[in-house]
Amino acid sequence: MQIIVDADACPKVIKEILYRAAEKNQMPVTVVANTRIRTPQSPLFKSMVVEASFNEADDKITEIVCKGDLVITADIPLADRVIKKGAFALDPRGEFYSEENIGSRLAVRDLLHELRETGLQTGGPPPIGNREKQYFAQNLQNFLKNSKQ
Repeated sequence: MQIIVDADACPKVIKEILYRAAEKNQMPVTVVANTRIRTPQSPLFKSMVVEASFNEADDKITEIVCKGDLVITADIPLADRVIKKGAFALDPRGEFYSEENIGSRLAVRDLLHELRETGLQTGGPPPIGNREKQYFAQNLQNFLKNSKQ
């Protein structure tokens, strides 16, 4: 099992939490982005740079993910692709995507996209606060603990 990070939009604080948990649990992490992302010096961590074209990082993640892997992403269509491959997807805010909730999340995402195209200002998500950081860390740690059993 490995952890793969959709790193272009992943907040630095979330990556730091992830690196600490991965080191503690001796879990390999691959960071995928269209620019070089610095990772801690450890044989557990590697950075993979892809072209800056549309969906290139998503395509690479989908290519390398295996059943049982964990992908950290806020990208709902990528989470859907990951789940279909039998892997797990965790949002940087600590919410797991699942077969049960991915359809409704895709529908809301598509609706908001359509509203933005009509000129409506929908705004983005609020900044990640302490509650979200703790929720992410807790869910990540529980997942890593359960994956060892």
